[in-house]
Amino acid sequence: MYVRPAAAAAAAFLGFTLTVLGGTTSCAATGPASPSSPSSPAGATGAPGLLGPVVYAHRGASAYAPENTLPAIDLAMRLGFDWVENDVQRTKDGELVVVHDDTLARTTDAEQAFPDRGPWRVKDFTAAEIATLDAGSWFGEEFAGARIPTLRAYLDRVQRNRQRLLLEIKKPELYPGIEEQTLRVLDAAGWLDADHVQRRLVVQSFSADSVRIVHGMRPDLVTAFLGTPTVADLPKYAEFTDRINPWHTTISADWVAAVHRLLGAHGKAMEVDTWIVDDQATARKVQGMGVDGIITNTPDVVRKAVLGAFAY
Repeated sequence: MYVRPAAAAAAAFLGFTLTVLGGTTSCAATGPASPSSPSSPAGATGAPGLLGPVVYAHRGASAYAPENTLPAIDLAMRLGFDWVENDVQRTKDGELVVVHDDTLARTTDAEQAFPDRGPWRVKDFTAAEIATLDAGSWFGEEFAGARIPTLRAYLDRVQRNRQRLLLEIKKPELYPGIEEQTLRVLDAAGWLDADHVQRRLVVQSFSADSVRIVHGMRPDLVTAFLGTPTVADLPKYAEFTDRINPWHTTISADWVAAVHRLLGAHGKAMEVDTWIVDDQATARKVQGMGVDGIITNTPDVVRKAVLGAFAY
């Protein structure tokens, strides 16, 4: 476990600012702006609108609150962002939980709570054990007591917040059958009806096989592959996915254009949502390449950058 005093100070300042502003943002500043509003059809696929690329809050507003926790997605909501991204893994007793690393050491007090259980893999702990861990103090004492949420609890909070979800199936090779299980939890939570499937949910993975499995089980779902295939290989991915989501350092305007020229699994032009972009200069750079979305730990910073081009 470790504490990030700089991040905690930033979070405290941000909390003060939100209090002064009444915890709201203007409609024009909402995440992907008008395309992301619940009434806008363009938000259904995350397509960029008049105000630039869609902005996704990576693991919630994770520059200002502990990643993948309920406080992080609540903060993203207060900042005005509809789209949040998360990571899904599975416990020893088969519960799906929202956590990025396949070990618990970095973002919880697992080493202190269970000193003899190293290397503290998610899959070696029960859901009840994980529910006892502090997933907030490492980031800042004001978040002490935050928990790793189950996927169901996370979905319920996103629903309550009227947000949208970019769900990543993390390391599926560690969890056979996690694709089907994820879909079952989504269904039980009411996330596989027409409204959610068409407008509020995208499922992604670094595993092409995992994305292919999800597409095979639910061809109506929007899916994304995390990576940067060669231009020659892109048509293979277009058979089972709708988006290619690459690391920003691996792409060019020509590569983005090559993706856009292809029709994805739903017969529409494929999209590109790039990650992880946390500064204004890089945000403007990838915007200039023509990306459809930007996944970021600092959604407020990226929003300011991509809106700047439309300031006059």
